[in-house]
Amino acid sequence: MRLFLGRLLARSSLGPAAQSAILGLPGRIAEVRRNQDFVEIGTRASHACLVMDGLTARWGKTLHGQRQITALHVAGDMPDLHSLMLPEVTFGLQALSTTTILRVPHAALREVAGTPEIAQAFWRDCTADAAIATEWVVNVGRRKARPRIAHLVCEIATRLGMDGGGNSFAFHLPLTQTHIGGATGLSTVHVNRSLQELKKAGLAMLGGAEAQVLDWKGLKAAADFDPAYLHIGKKA
Repeated sequence: MRLFLGRLLARSSLGPAAQSAILGLPGRIAEVRRNQDFVEIGTRASHACLVMDGLTARWGKTLHGQRQITALHVAGDMPDLHSLMLPEVTFGLQALSTTTILRVPHAALREVAGTPEIAQAFWRDCTADAAIATEWVVNVGRRKARPRIAHLVCEIATRLGMDGGGNSFAFHLPLTQTHIGGATGLSTVHVNRSLQELKKAGLAMLGGAEAQVLDWKGLKAAADFDPAYLHIGKKA
């Protein structure tokens, strides 16, 4: 639960008692294979899933079964925390790499949320999640192919805390071109072409489950990236 507490503390101030309550939450660990769904649309949730390790995707689909990735989640995220209030599942969660999750019962989350400062931290976390979703709509709807992918890389790097390590760095990013296309609304042809353009411009290289940022400042400029929407480090 330290991962989840760290995520909450990135946006909220919690006293010692509240922190202890979070750390004391029970859970059941599960290993999820790559490309396996672990939350299904149309079910009713009785727990929320904490990502302990790996990379996961939130997805929706059309009535014809076509999927769209609507968010990516890294270790420390609880992507379905709002199921505590809305347990009818309207989106799915899928592991994009071998992933470890912790299933935390709703009953236990409700109990700790009886403390106002924890309830506010949960609320603030869900609000930040909504802000990220809004930016994803802007990214898919208003940016061209190369900036869309650049923006995605910038977001994940920032959420992993990699952006402060200098102008060039690398981090684990197990995304296939199909995953990138699903997250940006692009065909694999456009994804491949845009990745080649980012490499040729000396901004970033993606492949082999790794992202290499060659020019962080240039990549942010190309992506039109402003991290304010992530609300990281903004305490109550």
